[in-house]
Amino acid sequence: MPDTLILIFFIGILATILTYFIPAGTFDSQDVTYLADGVEKTRTVIDPASFAYATDEAGELVYNTVGFFSSGGGIGLMNFPFEGLVSGSKWGSAIGVIMFMLLIGGSFGVVIRTGSIDSGILHLINRTKGSEALFVPVLFALFSLGGAVFGMGEEAVAFAIIIAPLMVRLGYDSITTVMVTYVATQIGFAASWMNPFSVAIAQGIAGIPVLSGMSFRIVMWVGFTLVGIIFTMTYAARIKANPHSSLTYNTDAHFRAQEDTADEQVKQWTLGDTLVMLTVFATTIWVIYGVVAHAWYIPEIASQFFTMGFIVAIIGAVFRLNGMTLNDAADAFKEGAGMMLAPALLVGCAKGVLLILGGGASGEASVLNSILNSAGGFISGLPDVMAAWLMYVFQSVFNFFVTSGSGQAALTMPLLAPLADIAGVSRQVAVLAFQLGDGFTNIVVPTSASLMATLGVCRIDWGVWIKFCGRFIGLLFVLSSAVVIGAHVTGFA
Repeated sequence: MPDTLILIFFIGILATILTYFIPAGTFDSQDVTYLADGVEKTRTVIDPASFAYATDEAGELVYNTVGFFSSGGGIGLMNFPFEGLVSGSKWGSAIGVIMFMLLIGGSFGVVIRTGSIDSGILHLINRTKGSEALFVPVLFALFSLGGAVFGMGEEAVAFAIIIAPLMVRLGYDSITTVMVTYVATQIGFAASWMNPFSVAIAQGIAGIPVLSGMSFRIVMWVGFTLVGIIFTMTYAARIKANPHSSLTYNTDAHFRAQEDTADEQVKQWTLGDTLVMLTVFATTIWVIYGVVAHAWYIPEIASQFFTMGFIVAIIGAVFRLNGMTLNDAADAFKEGAGMMLAPALLVGCAKGVLLILGGGASGEASVLNSILNSAGGFISGLPDVMAAWLMYVFQSVFNFFVTSGSGQAALTMPLLAPLADIAGVSRQVAVLAFQLGDGFTNIVVPTSASLMATLGVCRIDWGVWIKFCGRFIGLLFVLSSAVVIGAHVTGFA
């Protein structure tokens, strides 16, 4: 597959071409009232019945054509990335979301540099040896929490290398390893209430309060995590009773021949490690409190996580965690922020495509409004429940082409958010459809580098994985569909 940035550029070319064939149109806005966490709130949305094409003085349709380049702050094909990157304000897309991503990435980069998270997982592995009944569910829950809180995914590859030999020696197989590491992170990623690289970005782009709907999503995360644990434990018990029934029994011979070296890799747990974990936990609780009690938005949330990184840097330097100095903390912050540079560019460039189509203002004549009207006309004949479900199906399919959560949010949410208004679906449900569709399909799509890397270190062929995972992904699809439909029917907003 082409890189996501290349896909966005081709979409930019297509958007430019469309401006020559689709006339500009406008919508009127209306205020709607809804309940959120027991509080009555008001939101301005599109009035789908108010659409009209723009005309000039002669009564001819207006075409807002876009050229190769535009000066004076205008939008053109070759300057849409820059205009997209600098658009908006600190309160939302694109510049606010981009800065939010960089600060969050840098802060968690400092946390990871201390080695406390890695050490904690390795200590857990050692302490649960001989307690197989706890080993699988505790690991699954821990990795799911990592996916939910800070978007853990690629990190599962390193842990799979350590856990796979141990899992096989306990009588399980490498498939169980993939389930408790990578799959668990994606369960948490998809059902998260605060993932800064998925839910927070999508909500920021959709124009709804960041981390809103948290109570619903926490319950959802618990539910999906329990489903994953039960499925994995059932499978693991069957393999332990009959190891030869495993689809990977032959390839697992490699791990059965390895010596257990996990003990040698565990560093001593210190007071500093405890303080780091307490800081992360306290920050999470504090941010949740701020969002619920004081309606914190992007600037405030970013500042709290930056404070977390600052405190963790001091703890790491004082206790010399992982040999850490303040200079190391600064480097870790820059590296963490650097990891977010690529998805940040995607967010900005995707916003640039939106600007080519006329921007997101419903009251200004634009090609985007005309496209939304046509799409709304297609789904207006469908029940709004079906529209909500189709959003989930669309995100699930689209994830095959763009596996980056932030990249997918940048590409799809600018279109789906106003389309949700037209279809009678809340933007919160649109974000829910996005996160579930994006996260769960990461478990099977071969375009996911993290999945293929985890399967590679566990010596599992993708075809074998699909043969095993078919029922599980089918179960997740059915449950996710029920969650999206249920959220819409109950007025989740």
